[in-house]
Amino acid sequence: MKKYLFLFSLLAITATASAQKYFTKNGTISFDATASGSPENITADNRTVTCVVDGSNGNIQFKSTMKAFTFERALMQEHFNENYVESDKYPEAVFKGVITNVSTISFGKDGSYPATVKGKLTLHGVEKEVESAGTIIVAKGKVTAKANFNVLLSDYNIKVPSVVADKVSNTAKIAVNCGLEPLK
Repeated sequence: MKKYLFLFSLLAITATASAQKYFTKNGTISFDATASGSPENITADNRTVTCVVDGSNGNIQFKSTMKAFTFERALMQEHFNENYVESDKYPEAVFKGVITNVSTISFGKDGSYPATVKGKLTLHGVEKEVESAGTIIVAKGKVTAKANFNVLLSDYNIKVPSVVADKVSNTAKIAVNCGLEPLK
């Protein structure tokens, strides 16, 4: 009887851990849109990304305020917000999707788990289906979501003027790193 009670308790703890939601307001998204051979780095970081992950069904959502991207030079930041992403008109980038292999991730057990994420990215008023490989890292009750992928600016109607085409690439390399805490 004690054996069954122990197994039931263990299953209940595991089910509770996997049903947990994880959250941050301090995630990081970085991008690099430096054209090959350019002497200038076209890079920026946003350290105020909101992310929620539901361990029970794999639902995942990111939200990034465009004006929160910081650049090395103020003029780059101004051009980014006014000319490229038009931050006043399109203030946020949003991803809503699902971790398609969530059943292989144990949110209650320390480890590094490969993850495949599929969903819709809305950027510059354009919504597109995207799929990316990433990693979910579980350590001491904390969850970190990481991914690297590319975005074609032209897919989101972001135009790179020919005058700066030697500096700004049409492909932005995106890096996501969100340290998440259990949502209470």
